[in-house]
Amino acid sequence: MRRPVFDAEHRNFRATMRAFIESEVVPSFSKWYDDGRVPREFYYRLGELGVLGMEVPVEYGGSGLASVRYRAVLAEEIARAAVSFGGSSAHVSRCLPLIIDLATAEQRQRWLPGFVTGETMFALAVAEPGTGTEPSDMRVTAPMSLDGTEYLLNGSKTYVTGGVHADRVIVCARTAPPNAEDPSYGLSLLVVDTTAPGYRVGRALETLGRKVSDTAELTFTDVRVPVTDRLGEADQGGAHLAAQLPRERLTIAVGAHAQARAAVRFAHRFTAERTAFTQSVASFQNTKFELAACRAEVDAIEAVVDRALAAHDRGDLTPADAASAKLFCTESAGRVIDRCLQLHGGVGYLADSPIARLYADHRVDRIIGGTSEVLHTVIATEMGL
Repeated sequence: MRRPVFDAEHRNFRATMRAFIESEVVPSFSKWYDDGRVPREFYYRLGELGVLGMEVPVEYGGSGLASVRYRAVLAEEIARAAVSFGGSSAHVSRCLPLIIDLATAEQRQRWLPGFVTGETMFALAVAEPGTGTEPSDMRVTAPMSLDGTEYLLNGSKTYVTGGVHADRVIVCARTAPPNAEDPSYGLSLLVVDTTAPGYRVGRALETLGRKVSDTAELTFTDVRVPVTDRLGEADQGGAHLAAQLPRERLTIAVGAHAQARAAVRFAHRFTAERTAFTQSVASFQNTKFELAACRAEVDAIEAVVDRALAAHDRGDLTPADAASAKLFCTESAGRVIDRCLQLHGGVGYLADSPIARLYADHRVDRIIGGTSEVLHTVIATEMGL
């Protein structure tokens, strides 16, 4: 079935990225997986291909695309090969929307050309050890100097995707006390130069999945951040981050669909090639029914994702719509991937098997961008409950 959200240009892009992944990513991915990150040179290659700058305005070296559909195509091709592009996911999916929406003309001129080429890689640091992303509990502070020219940043952040390779990190820090009506008030987004004195990359975190995501802890000791490197309004960082949640949740839903679709492909191929009792595993009725059920569930996930993609491009994807899409897609994909791993038998439990990587990589999707439990609350609130 042809998907109306994609046209001939999307199909051409898909062919290009599939060839690139097969020739330049798959042969090296095992080493990247063992290292826990992609080599820095890989980001330069993504820059050459235009992957990092698809949504960046043309005047800064990008393609100026407003649609996220190309990102959806890319997510499907990455999952199809059970690989990863490392910290570039946070660079383009989490950081770029903030820069596009909030940066001044001067900041765009300074940051976006390097963003496009991979020379200036960005990461986003919000969560803190022991408190997560709860605004009222954030302890990273950045009071303004008396002369009003800079902030003095102190504290620690964790779960920072792309944290080791990053050249600039958007840090959510408390620049003023919260108020009773809005606990997120007083947070600001500071774009920190990782070469600044007092900035330190702590330990690289060993995660269950997404092994090449370059996840790290960061510490700041009297790091001086110029006021000209604040992104958006002072003390409104919480609101700025909240405004990006619909797109972030859509991106996660897109990735969940891509992973579920890839899982069915892997299970179909494996069961067709594997024999048991002198016949292919795929020939057994249970296998056929399991694969058919998974295929039907992926079709449903796809319908939800495509509807959400179209709504986003029209500008009417609501927070509740995005929450619903993420909740359904991630929970459904989890079931599909688990069933497909089961069809692999013992092979599915090997850490270096594609289905095992998908299984581990997907698990965090029900946590990041708002846990499934939080999303139930968002949806129920929109229903007036």
